Amino acid sequence: MGAIGGFFSWLFGSRQGVITLVVGGIVLFLVISFILERRTRAIYKEHEKSEDDWDLFGDDESGWSDFDSDNN
Repeated sequence: MGAIGGFFSWLFGSRQGVITLVVGGIVLFLVISFILERRTRAIYKEHEKSEDDWDLFGDDESGWSDFDSDNN
């Protein structure tokens, strides 16, 4: 029981423990979002793109700007 108490004391009571909590939370949510994005793509793979759709990982974009004159 003392080891568990010491761990929680370190986790919430020290700067390194709090940084570990924050970084661990960020990594956890990145993994969850990546998995859910892949599942969504697998479910809706037959979805046709309309003009209103946007894609975070799209490969078919002509440039980084919506205005062609900015891409020169």
